[in-house]
Amino acid sequence: MNRKSFALPFFLLTLFAASLACTVFVGGPDYPDLPAIPVSTEAVEGLKESIKQAFEAGAESGVVVLTITEPQITSYLAFRMQTDPNLQQSDQQPLFAEPQVYLRDGLMQIYGKTHQGVFEANIGVIVSMGIDEGDQPKIEIVSADFGPFPAPEGLKGAITAMIREAYTGSLGPVATGMRIQTISIADGVMTITGRIK
Repeated sequence: MNRKSFALPFFLLTLFAASLACTVFVGGPDYPDLPAIPVSTEAVEGLKESIKQAFEAGAESGVVVLTITEPQITSYLAFRMQTDPNLQQSDQQPLFAEPQVYLRDGLMQIYGKTHQGVFEANIGVIVSMGIDEGDQPKIEIVSADFGPFPAPEGLKGAITAMIREAYTGSLGPVATGMRIQTISIADGVMTITGRIK
């Protein structure tokens, strides 16, 4: 009889402790019905090699054609989010985790997960890319959906800065010697065409 009187409180205490250790998913935009994009260091190295080859070819012809794939940009963003303190929240967590970047129909579609306390939600950010008057990438947020979480003040500016940082960080100093002519996004590939200045 004595054992039964302790069973219910012990069960409730165990259930409460388990709930504190878990995160609670609270919704957000659904990921597109597309295959998951793998994240790998090989994809990041492949991006660096593609950039090197594009600029080596451009040094001879004067025209640079750079293609960036979904695994390359997803992997670059995932590693950058983990290591760059400027892209992290105050609790040292990335602004969002598990990024998936889809390059489709002229848009860059970025999905991931964000955390606020024990709550987790999907996020979706749709970005259009063009060229500004200075022949540099023009990055515009078409939409940003953080599910049930309120969008922080200045979110669009922060995300634009993050994408620009990822772009300039991946191209590095070689981008300053290039005048971009076109940026196209389709079928999982972003193609940047430009001329050596």
